Amino acid sequence: MKKIFLFLTLSSFTFPQKDKKSSHQKPIQLCQYEEKMRKQGLVDVQDLDPTIQVELKYSTTDNFVGRDVYDCIERCFMQRRPAEMLVKAQQILKQKNPDYSLLVYDGGRPLAIQKILWNTLTKYPPKEREKYVANPAEGSIHNFGSAVDLTIADANGVPLDMGTKYDFFGELAYPVKESYFLKKGQLTKAQVSNRQLLRTVMKAAGYSPIEYEWWHFNAISRQKAKAIYRIVE
Repeated sequence: MKKIFLFLTLSSFTFPQKDKKSSHQKPIQLCQYEEKMRKQGLVDVQDLDPTIQVELKYSTTDNFVGRDVYDCIERCFMQRRPAEMLVKAQQILKQKNPDYSLLVYDGGRPLAIQKILWNTLTKYPPKEREKYVANPAEGSIHNFGSAVDLTIADANGVPLDMGTKYDFFGELAYPVKESYFLKKGQLTKAQVSNRQLLRTVMKAAGYSPIEYEWWHFNAISRQKAKAIYRIVE
């Protein structure tokens, strides 16, 4: 009888504790991340507008690193003002085409992840590398929660054809080269039109495009971001 009682006692306390720990491990990590970002004033963009679609590419293997570098990070956090600007861009897009939606690939990015991205592109010299990934020593506007990478998705959630994939490092992704590649037949009118639509709604909301990536937009300059926000570690 003593042996049976001991077995029942161990079963009652040991196994439920183990199951509880394993089943809640990832949510605890995610909540810790959310708490850290929220304490710095960042907000989940889908809390402001759940119609904005989010697929963080660095939480997948579909990125230039080829692996998940975000681990439990699956939500897009940004400073409140840039997030509100993104909501405005979504509203403008919906006015132009109710079936379309912004699809966010990246927003606020911890500096630790910035270092991983930077150190992955060692085949490029630093000056060339800075076209695609900001030097962690300077900090990316992403690291201040004030930049966003995104595209436009149709009613089925399928991204519009922009002529290149996200994280394509080459001139075909340069907005400033679109006319050149259109004349050469390497970009189509539809692809350029899709990029122009994205730029139109983002600029109307106050965002600024950059020279080398059709998907990247800044809410403010790096200098201003550094002046008013803390970097996300």
